[in-house]
Amino acid sequence: MSNLSAMPSGQPILEVDKLSKVYRSGERQVTALRELSFTLAAGATCAITGPSGSGKTTLLGLCAGLDTPSSGRVLIDGNDLGALDEDGRAKVRNKLVGFVFQNYQLIPTLTALENVMVPLELQGAGSAQQLATELLDKVGLAERRTHYPLQLSGGEQQRVALARAFINSPKILFADEPTGNLDEDTSHGIVELLFNLNRASGTTLVIVTHNMELAARTERIISLRNGALVER
Repeated sequence: MSNLSAMPSGQPILEVDKLSKVYRSGERQVTALRELSFTLAAGATCAITGPSGSGKTTLLGLCAGLDTPSSGRVLIDGNDLGALDEDGRAKVRNKLVGFVFQNYQLIPTLTALENVMVPLELQGAGSAQQLATELLDKVGLAERRTHYPLQLSGGEQQRVALARAFINSPKILFADEPTGNLDEDTSHGIVELLFNLNRASGTTLVIVTHNMELAARTERIISLRNGALVER
């Protein structure tokens, strides 16, 4: 793979161009997404909403390079994901992208501190432990850094996941139902942390959510129905 390219200042961090995804289900073809096109500027906040089965998570996976489209293109910071092989897409993700998932996706055999360190260690960075310690302090878990995921509450696990998502200073962060497994009070704290960390780092934030109160916190809402864009 060639070196990652960089977009000129002011250009979109995310470009989605006529993106479609079709699955085969037995003898049937199921169209999950239909020729979606939109762009996001660097530093923007955006929510992707819609009913179950509308294509939200499919769209997030394609935008993040976790899946490949049937047609159309996705560019992250000028890098055309469709022109890259899996190793190339992984390199873009490791360098430019952060993730927060509904079910936390922590490694159970690693401590909170070690989980946060993982993205930087994959890059071979030498300052992983110091940065991870600082981020755990920012999310209020300095005293829990040696605990394993099973020793942490759901809210604490999601705080660890937030710290991990920001440790490699991603240019864009994708959050898939980040409060879906949390109660209302815990959800509120996680949302505040997410937006505060995002504001401090200047990261572009894309949130898939059913929660319209959370969606309303973003600058832009992209609504999907039956795989098509119905509202901007």
